[in-house]
Amino acid sequence: MNTAPDTSSPTPDRPRGKWIPLTAICLGTFMLLVDVSIVNVALPQMASDLHSSFTSLQWVVDMYALVLAALLMVVGALGDRLGHRKLYLFGLVVFALASLACGLAPNAGTLIAARAAQGVGGAAMLTSTTSLLNAAYQGRDRGTAFGIWGAVSGGAAAVGPVLGGLLTDEINWRAIFFVNLPIAAAALYMTVRHLKDDRGRPTGRLDYAGAVTFTVFSGALVYGLIESADKGWGSSTVLGSLALAVVALLAFALVELRSGNPLLDLGLLRNRSFVGLTAAALLLNAAAFAHLTYTSIWLQSVLALSPIQAGLVCCPLALAAFVVAGNSARLFGRAAPQIPIGLGLILIGAGVLLMTLVSAGSSWTAVLPGLIVSGVGVGMATPIMMSAALATVPRERVGMASGVVNTGRQLGYALGIAVLGTVFANRIQDYVTVNGHLADPHGAASALSGGRAQAVLASVPADKAAAVHQLVHASFAAGLDRVYLIAGGTGIVAGLIVLALVRRGEPASWERAAPAEPVVTAEASPAH
Repeated sequence: MNTAPDTSSPTPDRPRGKWIPLTAICLGTFMLLVDVSIVNVALPQMASDLHSSFTSLQWVVDMYALVLAALLMVVGALGDRLGHRKLYLFGLVVFALASLACGLAPNAGTLIAARAAQGVGGAAMLTSTTSLLNAAYQGRDRGTAFGIWGAVSGGAAAVGPVLGGLLTDEINWRAIFFVNLPIAAAALYMTVRHLKDDRGRPTGRLDYAGAVTFTVFSGALVYGLIESADKGWGSSTVLGSLALAVVALLAFALVELRSGNPLLDLGLLRNRSFVGLTAAALLLNAAAFAHLTYTSIWLQSVLALSPIQAGLVCCPLALAAFVVAGNSARLFGRAAPQIPIGLGLILIGAGVLLMTLVSAGSSWTAVLPGLIVSGVGVGMATPIMMSAALATVPRERVGMASGVVNTGRQLGYALGIAVLGTVFANRIQDYVTVNGHLADPHGAASALSGGRAQAVLASVPADKAAAVHQLVHASFAAGLDRVYLIAGGTGIVAGLIVLALVRRGEPASWERAAPAEPVVTAEASPAH
């Protein structure tokens, strides 16, 4: 008979293995966050290698966030039924296989499909982490575990762009996906050996109709917004997609009203504080992070920075957020939570508006003040946002509320990429058409917004090179100016919504704050 001791979970008798479950969960979290920020700095090289359009670039970034947003609520409910350990293992396997497919992708369509599969795996992992940590640790160890987990998330946000730039520079963009394979393998091994199995429990019939209608709504909305950049707002494809989104949203509301076990209890929307904080979560990601995709294209395609240099330029946002978030309890511990959240969002907006200083003659230093200011705002707004939202709902709806807020954060990023990308492409198109005097202004504008500015410059005769060089810089400045105006205004509006809607409550309970799942964005939020 085998009498070997059970090593499925840590105990005080086995201190050496106590933190292995935390390591397994942190590896998965790190992989998720690094992967998104890695993609951001590799976009121009992907566009050149795969000969992809601007719309394809948007989908490479957006598909992941969109699938996450669509699946978070329903996958969280599945975790309660099947067990969070099983769901986490499933997510690791799917994410690893999808990363392999991304790295081997022969064209943009395959890459986009593989990114969608990554989103499925990411949703399964993301919804499991909090429950797994809660089950693995108690008392002071639990607080330590969540603190380390949050620090790893913040570190990933800062390391991601630099690591992505390094891999892209020294190997190629495919390496940013292949690096996930050994990380996933290590996390998988430790999870199987050391994470406690939870059997799950039946919690009523799963709301399949709600899951389907919400997925159709979010997918159709983002699809219509992204395709409008290429096909125009009057296109039957765009109008049909947006109409489908409206119908699906109405269907979702009807389904949730009639469901005995809804994904979203619409009664929560009568709580103005919860609505304000959920709107803030959605708008924060759109304001603070979505514009970085187009900033990175400008840095590499127009200013000819390398991927690692572009990653370093964007780091001040993550680093400022990390420093401020780490001192949030000391700085804002006595304030009602809506104060740091609302003022942080306003700072995010102000910082992005500062980035409108970018002009045709600007260097990369023009965006630094805005990145730092918006990073300070992120560090103020994000640490307490989830726990503040959960404090506004009944205890029996805390899990649902957490899923709604996290869904809002991911959907906000997806919508931000779609809306700002359309604005960016259309503004460049208009500028080139009016000022360029080129034989094919539409083709040139498409190449510019798709990250192929150097190809445009190389294709013109020598006597026109100087004029086209000026046109490239000026058109990008015009496109970014419009992007920053909209993103900055969004941040300020979000802050005002929080200050107006969220009722004044007790000072933020930082020590007891319920941790939130990490935000998967181009520059993920460093604190939770």
